[in-house]
Amino acid sequence: MAVLTVTCSLIGWLCLYLLFRCTCARGGPEWSCRLVTLSHGVVIVLLTAYVAFVDGPWPFTHAGTENTELQIFALSVCLGYFFFDIGWCVFYGTEGPLMLAHHAASILGILLALLMGVSACETCAVVMGSEVTNPLLQSRWFLRRLGLYDSLLGDAVDLLFIVLFFTVRVGVGSWMFYCELTSPRTSLVMKLGGVVMYALAWAFMVDIGRFAFKKSRSKYKRWKENHKLKEIKKVDGYERLKE
Repeated sequence: MAVLTVTCSLIGWLCLYLLFRCTCARGGPEWSCRLVTLSHGVVIVLLTAYVAFVDGPWPFTHAGTENTELQIFALSVCLGYFFFDIGWCVFYGTEGPLMLAHHAASILGILLALLMGVSACETCAVVMGSEVTNPLLQSRWFLRRLGLYDSLLGDAVDLLFIVLFFTVRVGVGSWMFYCELTSPRTSLVMKLGGVVMYALAWAFMVDIGRFAFKKSRSKYKRWKENHKLKEIKKVDGYERLKE
């Protein structure tokens, strides 16, 4: 059943990509792929959030338990997307080693949860935490392409992305990581997978920290230059009045 769902998911995401290619041909292949990524991010965050925190069981206390049908469905939909996206990224060569490693680790983790029949509970929670910042990441790219990134909207998206990443993927993710490591039900291989995903989250956090520092410094320099320019204009205006 899971194999059929994964196959249908892969075909579905591919068809959506082709649809975007036909309707948004001027944007190019990456534009269409990022629209698919944005769509997947919204769908899978809502689905896994419902699975993990509404339908249950609670991932922080039931890590390593048997998979439910809804958990299997959610992970199968996600796995089909990751197959599509990693294939596209490799074909077009758009992503670096860190993102490809994240995709490979995600695929392996989901496959293990589905094949072993356990740990889909915490895997759904990890997927939700990993994808919750994805729509904002895609929004940044679209704003750049549309020439709207250097604006208040671009700054708001960046700030929300950084705060959400640190809060969910590092903050809540650390709690989830601890619960998984200390759970007597979770297998060793899934705990090792958790170590890999947690390490990748921190690698992304380091990159984001560098980006935030550079952008803040650039914004400060620009503000300082504008402030000096205003002061010069004020002095010039005052001197003209005296003359």
